[in-house]
Amino acid sequence: MRAGASPEVARGFAGAALTKKAIDLVILDLRKLTSVTDFFIVGTVSTDVHSRAVEGAVKEWAKDELGQRPWHVEGAEGTRNWVLLDYIDVVVHLFLPDARAYYTLERLWGDAPMEEIRDPEQGNHAAP
Repeated sequence: MRAGASPEVARGFAGAALTKKAIDLVILDLRKLTSVTDFFIVGTVSTDVHSRAVEGAVKEWAKDELGQRPWHVEGAEGTRNWVLLDYIDVVVHLFLPDARAYYTLERLWGDAPMEEIRDPEQGNHAAP
């Protein structure tokens, strides 16, 4: 049985994404809904370059703070419409705006408690 992640760890991942100006960040708490993972972090990036910067910040934070590297990465090659960083207990999803609107993970996991992560300096708003 895995130990699982805490909400504070999930907020750490989201905070790392926020340092590179990911927007519309939310944390979905999936602990009572699935055994696959504990949290989804969902954020929007504006370009491929922005996606790489946010991905790098998340990886660096996880390595420095948790001593972890992603177990699996999807979407890091090609158009980068959707990049997934799987840390087992936390899965980070970075979307370009059109892909995020298409996949609507927040609606798919609508029963999950959701926490909006806002940058007070930028006035970010969580996705609907």
